[in-house]
Amino acid sequence: MNEERNPRTLTLNKEFKRAYYQGKSKATPYFIFYKIKNRSAGIRYGITTSKKLGNAVQRNRARRVLRVAFLSVLPRLQNNCDYVMVARDRILKAKSYQVAAALKGCLKEMQK
Repeated sequence: MNEERNPRTLTLNKEFKRAYYQGKSKATPYFIFYKIKNRSAGIRYGITTSKKLGNAVQRNRARRVLRVAFLSVLPRLQNNCDYVMVARDRILKAKSYQVAAALKGCLKEMQK
């Protein structure tokens, strides 16, 4: 049971595309959030940062902030789901608590 709460990362391009085209989405100023049911047990997540966002240092910071926000809301997440977050340029100036608050809002909207 504890293994189900350890999220795994999405690695395959087809897993990301499935979330983009078939999943539910919600946009915030900091990221776009996608959620879709998966067939495996547990939670999987992926983070995408485009080169439009900035250089490697900025993209890595955006990924780090998104990962921390995602792990902070882990108890609220549904099992057997894939979650994908696509970073937007406003995330570069955001603090991790702001991103976490936006993520909590997304989860509330999607549970309705």
